[in-house]
Amino acid sequence: MSNFHATRLSRRQVLRGTGVALALPVLDSLLPRARAGQTAERPPRRLVCVCTPLGLHAPNFFPQQTGRDYELSPYLEPLQDFRQDLTVISGLSHPEVGSSHDSAYSFLTGAPHPEIRAGFRNTISLDQFAAEHIGSQTRFPTLTLAAEGFGLSWTRSGAPVPGETQPAPVFARLFLEGQPAEVEAQTRRLRDGLSVLDLVRDQSRRLQAQAGARDREKLDEYFTSVRELEQRMVASAEWAKKPKPRVSAKPPENNYVAADLVGKTRLMFDLIHLALQTDSTRLVTLMLLGTSSVPPISGVSLGHHDLSHHGQDPQKIEQLRTIELEKMKTLQEFLKKLQTTEEQGERLLDRTTLFFSSNLGNASNHSSRNLPVLLAGGKFRHGTHLAYDPAAPPPLCNLFVSLLQFLGIEADKFGSSTGTLTGLESTG
Repeated sequence: MSNFHATRLSRRQVLRGTGVALALPVLDSLLPRARAGQTAERPPRRLVCVCTPLGLHAPNFFPQQTGRDYELSPYLEPLQDFRQDLTVISGLSHPEVGSSHDSAYSFLTGAPHPEIRAGFRNTISLDQFAAEHIGSQTRFPTLTLAAEGFGLSWTRSGAPVPGETQPAPVFARLFLEGQPAEVEAQTRRLRDGLSVLDLVRDQSRRLQAQAGARDREKLDEYFTSVRELEQRMVASAEWAKKPKPRVSAKPPENNYVAADLVGKTRLMFDLIHLALQTDSTRLVTLMLLGTSSVPPISGVSLGHHDLSHHGQDPQKIEQLRTIELEKMKTLQEFLKKLQTTEEQGERLLDRTTLFFSSNLGNASNHSSRNLPVLLAGGKFRHGTHLAYDPAAPPPLCNLFVSLLQFLGIEADKFGSSTGTLTGLESTG
């Protein structure tokens, strides 16, 4: 253990305990985050973010009319029973995110210029930001899923969170009991971590007694962040002791058909529904399929990627419509599950907001402008088409701030946001 004799604190000093060294940081960067997530009295609120990486053909998705009396577009017709539970939004985009498939990296972050790969560094994604505030309230802070390739989630340091691509292992983690030795090992690791923080906390208190008033304030801020970390780890330890929820559903089988867009999507939506229903997590991201392979859908003979880059070929657009209608039908099935699942007298749909969109507004030319946005469920005044000027829209991150506030998080800034999304009204 290190002894600190000087009352003047240096940024290079460290707190040591059982082989762990914690450097004294610039305390402004470790200000305690607002603990404004769910409370015991407040019903849980949840967020599911879904990206369809090859976009949606805009003329088939966006209604021609704005406001509440719009006529359903072809892609919205499968969702007609949910008209009063969803909002269609046109015109939105991320500023400074260029036109390329790489725009998917910034889908939930808003980080500028992912298309310039050299020097690009991502920022924290919406779900991971929310997890810092409310993630400890469930066994799994977030669930990152992907029908293929990478997921949508990024850490605060800009590192990708690996996406789970097969449902069976996720199902096992969510619902199947581990061996007693495995549970004990997890508990022991958490206990060891807590003992380190206890030792660091004691040293922090001794330093506070030696420091001047200004440094005591900074150390108190640092100590508060350590204490909050302790509480999160204690919560994790408690979840490790609790039995996992039992469900009547059979464990899903992995789907190894790479091009099976409908099958993979349906499996993932079913898994998400079970996770939300059992309150195993409240934050989920899902990257849908976007391969070059031909999906096993009747009437489709070309690859999905090729069809999305249709170049206005009417035959390709017709096949693309067939694929994307099937995609919207799986979305309808998921919303139906949320609608018919009751939780404490409310529909699960009322406690869950679904953000369904794409990183591309027009996959045919890789445009990342005028993204197709569908918002369903949650505490919003739905039933309308909100249209913004694609030439000068508010940042998509404004919607993200509104979603954070729906979750009960006191946030007024995220990514490139300038506020909440004007026109999107909350109902409570």
